Parts: sequence; C-alpha cells; structure tokens
Amino acid sequence: MTIGVLAPPAASAAAGPDTVQQGLNALVRSDGLPAALASVKDREGRTRTYTAGVGDLATGAKVPRDGQVRIGSSTKTFTAVVALQLVGEGKIDLDATVETYLPGVVRGEGIDGNRIKVRELLQHTSGLPEYEHLVNDDILARRYFEPRDLLDIAFRQGSAFEPGAKWAYSNTNYVVAGLIIQKVTGRPLAEVIDQRVIKPIGLRHTYFPASGDMSIREAHPKGYHRDSADAPLRDMTEIDPSVAWAAGQMISTNSDLNRFLTALLEGRLLPEAQLAQMRTTVPIGNTGAGYGLGLMSRPLSCGGVYWGHGGDIPGYESRGGVTDDGRAVSIAVTAIPTDGAAGTKHLESVVDTALCR
Repeated sequence: MTIGVLAPPAASAAAGPDTVQQGLNALVRSDGLPAALASVKDREGRTRTYTAGVGDLATGAKVPRDGQVRIGSSTKTFTAVVALQLVGEGKIDLDATVETYLPGVVRGEGIDGNRIKVRELLQHTSGLPEYEHLVNDDILARRYFEPRDLLDIAFRQGSAFEPGAKWAYSNTNYVVAGLIIQKVTGRPLAEVIDQRVIKPIGLRHTYFPASGDMSIREAHPKGYHRDSADAPLRDMTEIDPSVAWAAGQMISTNSDLNRFLTALLEGRLLPEAQLAQMRTTVPIGNTGAGYGLGLMSRPLSCGGVYWGHGGDIPGYESRGGVTDDGRAVSIAVTAIPTDGAAGTKHLESVVDTALCR
C-alpha cells in the first residue's frame, strides 16, 4: 500500500450511503466532537480516508485528510515491539525481574523490582500504581517530565496488587519498560523506536517528539479538551507529551498506524516466537477483549477479532486495529469524549462497522 494514495471504495461500500462516513458524522454531531478522521484498508489492500467536522474551531479550517494526531497509548505497541525484538536477540528475558535491568529503581510501599517480571510490565499485571490522575492537564500542558519524575509520582502510592495476581492498566508499567530498553541498548528510547520500527517499515509520518517539542510537525487537526460536559472546549494541540513518554508520547497518522499494525501481524517486525508471545492475552474483565504484550484483541460483531491498541491524550483519542486477513482501520477524534466509556464505545462501534462492512 502506498501511504496517502486513495483507492476507490469496494463495490459493496459504493452501493449505498457509506457507513464509515455516517459513523464519523455521528461522532461529530451526537458526541459533540470537533472532528473525526479515519483510514480504512480492505482485504485487497485498497485504502480510503475519511474526515468529518472542523479541523480548527477558530478559523473553520477543514480537517486535513490523514492528518497527524497524537496517538497516546498506541505508543505502547511500539515500545512493546522494541522490547520483544530485544527478547528475540537474547538481550531481555521476559521472565527476568525488573531488578535485573534497573537495580534499585522500582521501590515503594509494597513495590519491589525483585518481584516484578518484565512480562508483567508489558501485560499490565505487575501491580504498579498509575500516576496519570496525579498530573492535571494544566501541568502537563507546560511541564517537561523525565521518566524518573513519573516514577517518583507513581511510587507515592502503594502497590495496587501482588505482581501477577490480576490485570489493571497502568502507564507506569511502560515507563519502566522504556527505561529497561534504554539501559539494555544504551540509546534514547526515541532513537531506538525510530531505528528499529519507524524507518524499517517506512512510516513517513510517525515520530517520537524530541524533548521540549510541543508542536505537531505536519498538517493536523487541532485537539481540544473539555473539563466537563458543559465546559467550553480548550485548545490542547500544543502540549508537552513527556508526561506519557514510552506509554504515550508519539505522533502519527491513521494510515501509518494501519501500516505499522499490518507489518506487525505479518511478522515483519518480530520473530514468530515473540509475535506469539505478544498475542497471548489475559482477559480484560468481562468485555470479551484481551491484553497481550502491548497489543489488545477485541471481538468483531461479524466474527473473529481485531488486534490493536487505542490511545487517549488530552486533545485526541484514537481506536482501531487489523485483522488476520489484512483488513485495517484507524480512527481518531479531536477531543476525549466527556461521557467517558460511552463515548469510547461509540468510537469502537465505528471501528467495528468499518472492519465488518
């Protein structure tokens, strides 16, 4: 697939109103989101991009087709891929303890790096506490955080549970995983992801912002945030994403995310053994979804599952994934829905529609 080239929709999609476009329009109209944009690749590799809403509320500018967005926690899949490449090279052992690589770093009330395995970091079964709720939007908009700063914030709290006892999402896990990658490679995480993932598969619109870079390089819709349902939208396009680091700092496009996940599932980024480990999941409650090593599976209404990883960061939310037969969908919206899980379900419903049509 050539990035950015639009192909005609499949015949079945052309026979009536486009259900993906209808879905994006509904996200803007009913959920009050400024904009939505999507890239959809069918089984034959044909790609179509979509937009809805307004790219800049102040000027009324159009949404740039396949524009760049902050991808939030979709960054975790990139981090996990690098970690698993290093596993395949014998440089990291999934069942070794965190203490093996970061002596004395992971310590706190009920927190001990000697008792947490690398695998548990990547699968969110470590019990490390979340730090995100302790950093408000105004702070993250202007402050640069070192990874150790984030751990200091997280470890003010005690352990959430015994390592391996259950699953609970925590960005802290991926901050620690990023530090392990840097320790093992001796290079900055951003450089390692660029050299090992971004360049080899030709992701021309994907990058890990440099320290202090609060901008988005290429054409992009502006991102907004509401503190509550009746509060005004605030422009959050330019923030310091270092608060997310290995857990959520990256910028990409929907088409590049489709390309990345397709390459991953096709075995072009990981050896077969490590890809199998990545796809070995634990249940996420009773949702029908599962979490592997930086990769999630979700059931489809038309049967089977798709693989991906959503992301939220003030200003943007993204969802999507790929199927084993080559379908791929990525959708982004330019605000996090204020009704939380309900709004995210609406977004995931459009993903399902796009993959099942």
